Amino acid sequence: METNRQKKIAGILQEDLADVLQRAASSGGLKGVIISVTKVNVTSDLSIAKVYLSVFPNKEAKPLLEGVKSNTPLIRHELAQRTRHQLRRMPQLDFFIDDSLEYIDGIERSLKGDENPIENPDLLGKRKKS
Repeated sequence: METNRQKKIAGILQEDLADVLQRAASSGGLKGVIISVTKVNVTSDLSIAKVYLSVFPNKEAKPLLEGVKSNTPLIRHELAQRTRHQLRRMPQLDFFIDDSLEYIDGIERSLKGDENPIENPDLLGKRKKS
C-alpha cells in the first residue's frame, strides 16, 4: 500500500519526467514519436522509482528504451534540478515499457476475429510481469 508521500513523489516525478522526455525526443530529432509516462511507483524508502513508459509508434519502443536507459544519469540530474525544493534525494530510476495498450489491442483484435479468447484463453499470449 502506497503512502501519501509515495503518491505525491510519484506524481511529481511522473509530471517532470514526461516533460523532460518529450523535450529530449523533440530536440533529439525524433519526429512523430509520442512518449508518455504512464505510471511511476516509488519504493517505501523512496530510493527507487520504477517508471513505465508508453511509446507510440510501438516499433520505436525498444530502441527508445535503450536510449533512455543509457541516458539515465542525465535524466536523473535534470529531475534533481527540477525537484530540488521538494526532494532531498533523487530516487534511482528504473525504466520499463508499458505494454498494456498493446495487450488490450490484442484482446480487441481477437474478439473481433473468428477465435474468441474468452472461450479459449490459450489464444492470447501470456502477459509478462515486470
